[in-house]
Amino acid sequence: MKRILIIIAAMLVLALPQADARRFSLSTNIVDYLCLGTLNMEASYGLSQHWSLNAGARFNPFTFQAPGKDTGMQNRQQSYELGVRLWPWHVFSGWWVAAKAKYQEYNRGGIFSEKTEEGDGIGIGFSAGYSYMLHPNLNLEFGIGLWTGVKKYTVYDCPECGVTTEAGTKGFVMPNELLLSLVYVF
Repeated sequence: MKRILIIIAAMLVLALPQADARRFSLSTNIVDYLCLGTLNMEASYGLSQHWSLNAGARFNPFTFQAPGKDTGMQNRQQSYELGVRLWPWHVFSGWWVAAKAKYQEYNRGGIFSEKTEEGDGIGIGFSAGYSYMLHPNLNLEFGIGLWTGVKKYTVYDCPECGVTTEAGTKGFVMPNELLLSLVYVF
């Protein structure tokens, strides 16, 4: 019985058509690091010659003390996104357009004023860019994007006092990303 199963499995494997090589990539956005140290990573899988599936995450737990201010500056967040990219020429090379779903939990403030806003946002994003091949395994990627959705938020007068000045749920349209990414293609 065991031999019959092995023979059937071997016949099925030999009968399958040859699969195209699939490519993976990992990238990190340098501009996010300049935004108060936001750590980030995106993984991509080439579904075909023109399509890739992307999953990304951003994380920033840091608060910085501004010179001459009593309160800190922060852009704390954790965000997760899942999307697809269309590559007109070839996956991981040349121009691309993308759509994605995104969730973000955030707490930011102290940068331009003492007010702090925290909340959750969920929505869809659209972006476009160009991936320049530096080496067969290393790309430099440029891009820009917007995202729109709904956020549930609370605005505080200052980070320490806890006085709420505004709270609610509202829609938004805002810049999602400014990309200058290093991409490693497997």
